Amino acid sequence: MMNYVWPAMIIFAFIASIITGNMAALSSAVIQGGQDAVQLLLRLVAMLCLWGGIMETAEKAGLTAAFSRLLSPALKLIFPRLKKNEYALEAISMNITANVLGLGNAATPLGLEAMRRLQQLNPDASKASDEMVVFVVMNTAAMHIIPTTVATLRGQYGSQSPMAIMPASVLTSACALTVAVFFAKLGNRLGRKSK
Repeated sequence: MMNYVWPAMIIFAFIASIITGNMAALSSAVIQGGQDAVQLLLRLVAMLCLWGGIMETAEKAGLTAAFSRLLSPALKLIFPRLKKNEYALEAISMNITANVLGLGNAATPLGLEAMRRLQQLNPDASKASDEMVVFVVMNTAAMHIIPTTVATLRGQYGSQSPMAIMPASVLTSACALTVAVFFAKLGNRLGRKSK
């Protein structure tokens, strides 16, 4: 579908710029968009390398195992089939920890690593396992106690108390996580029954 949407948008922008006489603005926007895309790519690659390295260091230092033990009771309830797989639970716990601390950018590479580990355990590589579905939903709901990214943005835009959103942030993210996990589990159960 997107193979048709993007070309249609490009063709529409080109035709509209000719009709309105804004070809120079279109050229400028294309060049600026390309520059912005390259800068974003470099920032993301640097961030992925940094947090990938931190994950490796934390794993070798035993920090991931410590976080995993701390979150273990809750994770074993949510992922009962992973009870004996500490390797996957460690990656999931690191992702959850990054989300809880409000480090959304750090959570991305950690989430990718967790999905890679879950895929290694997946009996059917052509579709997502129940654990993968629940993990993606949890990661999307992103329970956080300290809304670091949002507070930073609020501070940059002149907020006198950037962390004032903390109680509302905790409440809404906890509710979103609870509802998301419930429906993911329900969907997994209904999917198994339909087979």
